[in-house]
Formats: sequence, structure tokens, C-alpha cells
Amino acid sequence: MVDINRYARHISLPQIGIQGQKNISKSNVLVIGAGGLGSPAILYLAAAGVGRIGIIDFDDVDISNLQRQVIHSNSAVGQNKAESAKNRIKELNPEVEVVIWKHRLTPENAIEIFQDGWDIVVDGTDNLPTRYLIDDLCSIIDLPWVYGSIYRFEGQVSVFNFNGGPSYRDLFPEPPPTESVPSCADGGVLGVLPGVIGSIQATEAIKMITGVGQLLSGKLLIYDAENMNFNRLNFEKVEDRKQIQDLSLAMKMFVDEGWCQVKADSDNRDVEKPSTAEQNNMFQNITPADCVKRRNEGWSPFLLDVRSKQEYEQVRISFTDMQIAHEEVLSVAQSLPKDRDILLLCRSGMRSQMAALFLMDCGFDGNKLFNIEGGILLWSQTSPADIE
Repeated sequence: MVDINRYARHISLPQIGIQGQKNISKSNVLVIGAGGLGSPAILYLAAAGVGRIGIIDFDDVDISNLQRQVIHSNSAVGQNKAESAKNRIKELNPEVEVVIWKHRLTPENAIEIFQDGWDIVVDGTDNLPTRYLIDDLCSIIDLPWVYGSIYRFEGQVSVFNFNGGPSYRDLFPEPPPTESVPSCADGGVLGVLPGVIGSIQATEAIKMITGVGQLLSGKLLIYDAENMNFNRLNFEKVEDRKQIQDLSLAMKMFVDEGWCQVKADSDNRDVEKPSTAEQNNMFQNITPADCVKRRNEGWSPFLLDVRSKQEYEQVRISFTDMQIAHEEVLSVAQSLPKDRDILLLCRSGMRSQMAALFLMDCGFDGNKLFNIEGGILLWSQTSPADIE
């Protein structure tokens, strides 16, 4: 039976009604992480009456978490986050069944956990190996998942693997080098930012359950809290991409926590690696070493630095042609040359991928767009003479 009083505001919505609320109460949602993103997502899923919520988190609540991880309280400091989140759910909505795992999600335990009758997975993680593991496993067992990511003042949301739609690997086929990805502890994060992004993730999950509205499948929503802007980037499933059959790629990222390590040129000089453009018919990835080599041979691309102004003023590449924050790339698109190759640079190679997708969205040829792998961090190690 549906508690009409508790869910009255849902039931009064024509798009949801009694049947929609019944669907919510029968649903099963697995949330990976009970931190910044998981906190609001779990709270709103529980408040909405999701029948069963699974929570995976190995970490304990720390006083520094309370600035943004709002599901936890001061009295929970030192307690496992999954356990703390479960206790909060029971206070908020005792009708919800809660299943928790107090350990890290790994390739060894992921299959058993994911095959426990879940309808949707919500990503509340803060590291790339786990994110690629989620994507690979959801692709294998055909589960949709809601992606969320936060850093400083920016957040992102998308829906992957929904009804045969694009996956995370269609958007980001290759992760950046390990050492180039900063954590929230290193880079900081605005406390309210995960509240916005996690709430949007919960929204997408509830829409998926009830069949209401249009989902962010094939769309990347980018939120800039500093300037209060929302942008939406379209992307497509790569039909000729080799489909994931097992967790071997994810396993490699977890080995000795040395995921995605950049090998020395000598390790790769006899190996022909297909470019990203060949893999996904989009823009191309290029290493700093290849950039330097091609420029020495006469290549003259246009270098567009898509880091923030503050990052650019701290350190830059000497032959930069233009600097603009990645979320503002479309504002200068008309002034960019379409008859030259364009190099896109950021700190680690992730924001520059989004900038490339923005440019392709407004008509630029992907064959002329080159994302610099590892960003300025890897460039400074490869060719310090170019840094000023």
C-alpha cells in the first residue's frame, strides 16, 4: 500500500499519480558512495519512497566531510558512512529497505553486488577507476546508471546505458594519467555544489523509474556554480566501438592502484596506438611528446588553453594562442580558425575533452581537434622548455 499522506505531493502530480508512486515503492536503487554526491541523492531517493536502497562505502565520517556530506551529523564522526547513511534513512523514512556494504567496490566484489536485483545505479564516487568499473559492469549486465562529478565550482550529470544509449566510455574512452587527476581534497569543492548535482542525479533516477520527462541520456549537463550557468552537451553512442565483454580493463586500473600510468616513450615506440578519433570517430587524443615532435617537423596548430584564468596565469605553454575557460568555449567559437588544427589543453586532459565536444557540437571537424593527453601536468614533464 502507498502511504497517501506521506507521498501526497507526488500523487497530486499528473505525471506520477498513484501508479507512479507505486513504481517508486517497488524500485531498487544502488548508490555507490555516501559522500558529497551520495548524501543528497540518498536523502531524496529515500524521501521519495524508493523501496530498496543499496549503499556502498568503506570510509568513515570525518569532521571535514560535514561541510558538504549532509546525510551525516556531528555525532556520526568516526562511524562508517554507509552505516551512518542507513541510520539517517530510517529516521527520514522507515518504510525504505536499506542494504549496505562497508567496503570498497572492486572488480572482485562488484558482480555479486550489482546482480542483486537493482534497477538503477547512482554514481556517488570520487575516483575514475570505480567510475569505469561501474560503466563496464553496467554495460555487461545492462543496467542504467546516473553519473555525477564535482570539482571546485563545477559539476556534471549524465545518464549512461539507458535503453541501449551511450555509455561513459563513449564520452570518455580513455582516462587521463593517474597523477594528473586531483582529488577534492587537493582542489577543493564548494560545499553546496554536491547538493545541486546529487539532487539532479536523484531527479534523473526518479524520472527513470516513473517514465516522466526526458532523461540526460546522450547529454552531459555541466553546471558552473561560480557563474551560475548550465550548459548541455550532446554526444552519441559509438556504434563501432568494441563492446565491453568482461572486467579486464577495469581490473587493470585497480592493479597496485597504478591505474592509467603513462609509460615512457621507449615502452611504446614500437606499438601503434589508435587515436581516439579512430576509436570513436570524434576528436583525436595526442600526447605532449607527439605534439613536440610534430611541431619540430613543421606542424603549426592553434593552441587553445581551456583552463581557468587563474590556472593560466600560474603556468602556461609559451606558444598558446588563446585562453578561455572550457565552459565558455562556445562564446569564442566563431573566432577560432577552422582551416587549422586546434590543440586543446587543460590541467589533466578532461576539461579539454569537453571543450572539443562543444566545438564539434557547433560544426568543427573532429579530425582537426586534438586533445592533449595529461594536460599541462604531463606537458611540463615532457617538455619543460615550453613552460613559462
